[in-house]
Amino acid sequence: MAKSNHKGPASRAVVIGLGRFGSSLALELVERGSEVLALDNRPLLVQQFSDAVTHAAVADSTDPEVLRQLDVPEFQRAVVAIGDDLEASILTTSVLSDFEIPHIWAKAVSRQHGRILERVGAHRVVLPEHDMGERVAHLVTGRMLDYIEFEDDYALVKTRAPGAAVGHSLGETKVRSKYGVTVVGIKRPNEGFTYATQDTVLERGDILIVSGRSHDVERFADLT
Repeated sequence: MAKSNHKGPASRAVVIGLGRFGSSLALELVERGSEVLALDNRPLLVQQFSDAVTHAAVADSTDPEVLRQLDVPEFQRAVVAIGDDLEASILTTSVLSDFEIPHIWAKAVSRQHGRILERVGAHRVVLPEHDMGERVAHLVTGRMLDYIEFEDDYALVKTRAPGAAVGHSLGETKVRSKYGVTVVGIKRPNEGFTYATQDTVLERGDILIVSGRSHDVERFADLT
């Protein structure tokens, strides 16, 4: 079992469910310096990851007493990464909510599952397969090099400078008033990203970081 780093509460998390999503998340959190308690009801999986996380235990996460014995109510952050047992996923989330854990993330396998998880106490629902599929679809069908969508229909995209804007400053192109987007950063070949200003003149081959409403940034990225 890995040794504890005695980190503060904010850097401690409990990850429940060690499937592909849960195990990847647990390992990434450890890599970033967090203390991680990893739980699963499958002994072989717990044994497999016991040396890679701070603490690992075989546990029935739907049983409040079992979680109390493992000090789960003392954690500020919890992730329910159970994907193959909807009942266990929902019950576990409900138990964590009863513990009044301030930050509960839960993996959902469908939007309906996600709505139920929110109703029983999840503060943030993650749909890994759906979110990744949506992101890749944007990249396949458009000119975007990367796409991240946030809440409230807001997105950040990486795209190439449209040809019509090349040779003009951002102020001249009136990107914000015409398209409702903001060019946040710019990258030239063999250079790093820098902040963009109204005086920045776009050149052919420039890579732009653009923010705005999802529809607006998609429309801007589709310009030729």
